[in-house]
Amino acid sequence: MRVLILTNKMPYPPRDGGSIASLSLALSLCQNKNHVEILSMNTSKHYTELSSIPKEITNKVKIHAVKINTDTSIFKALTNLVFSSQPYNAQRFISKNFENKLIEILEKDNFDIVQLEGLYLCPYIKTIRKHSNAKISLRAHNIEHEIWERATLNETNTCIRIYKKNLAKRIKKFKLSYLNKYDLLVPITERDGKIFNELGNTKPQQVTPTGINQDNKFLKLENNGEFPGFFHIGALDWIPNQEGLTWFIENVWNIFIKDNPDCKLTVAGRNAPVLFEKYLRNCKNIEYLGEIPDAAKFIATQSVMIVPLLSGSGMRIKIIEGMAAGKTIISTSIGSEGISTTHEKNILIANSSVEFLTSLNKIKNNRELHNSISLEARKFILENFDNDKIAQNLNDFYLLHIK
Repeated sequence: MRVLILTNKMPYPPRDGGSIASLSLALSLCQNKNHVEILSMNTSKHYTELSSIPKEITNKVKIHAVKINTDTSIFKALTNLVFSSQPYNAQRFISKNFENKLIEILEKDNFDIVQLEGLYLCPYIKTIRKHSNAKISLRAHNIEHEIWERATLNETNTCIRIYKKNLAKRIKKFKLSYLNKYDLLVPITERDGKIFNELGNTKPQQVTPTGINQDNKFLKLENNGEFPGFFHIGALDWIPNQEGLTWFIENVWNIFIKDNPDCKLTVAGRNAPVLFEKYLRNCKNIEYLGEIPDAAKFIATQSVMIVPLLSGSGMRIKIIEGMAAGKTIISTSIGSEGISTTHEKNILIANSSVEFLTSLNKIKNNRELHNSISLEARKFILENFDNDKIAQNLNDFYLLHIK
């Protein structure tokens, strides 16, 4: 097959869930002797020089990049709110230059599949139809409007809550306007696939989670990190991470350390806003590292990953990596959505301050429980998130529908 993948951020370096999901699947599809190309928006936030991408990747996948400006501003957001019916999140990714490059690529080659990495690539469906006979696949990374609906519930500022509620409605309307305009649906989780069907999806679908390769560096880590070694890792410019971490510190951690003054929470993540970084640095018993050069090396030094997400959607790649590394994960149900984990077997689920405190104390005082959960976590990932098997299933699904 000949596959063209469209992304709204560069797939390299694979430092966040979106880029990891896009690049890992593209490379896995190549192993099935497919010709794979990627056309990416090269934004200032995720800017990457093509020449910096390793040859071991570009020898397998041909990557095209178009510079576009997706920077956000309050003025642009307010202008969009008043003069446009489209959600601001989607409008930022509409680019004539990107469309022209897409046309150029489509007219040079006959692709069997054009895979859209996320909802905000859907405005290009009309262009693809005009210039290609390829089947269009929507790979849904999450339920976008659900992220903002959940964020609204946790917002205390009235004006911001009203804006988020309006944005959630716009995004849902935007999603519905493109429902079934694709040919194939590729949700990352079964839950997301069911929600699409409830909204009216009638197209064939293949659930395709983000997995890991058998030679993944996280699988090779020894389970000998500092114990209890509580840590959090994630993109700190992502609002759900900021909200969840703030809630955890104020409602759980500050209570926990009163009886456990020797414990420390290490926080790693890039792009923290200045005020949030200052907040973290002033918190008791918290070590803020900021962006780290190697996530695997950092995780190897720790033992218990904290994922206190209160909003968000899709699946958390960091949980997959943490479980593969043999770490105990303490997460909310929202954080572990789409991964089908089992409480107290391969993860600890906590949805309130009391439940988090119980889990923290339970794991801190029971090294054997940590060892048991970490072994089961790694076993679970090996059995259910093998990238080669995932890509093979998607490959077979695509072949079935291009005949």
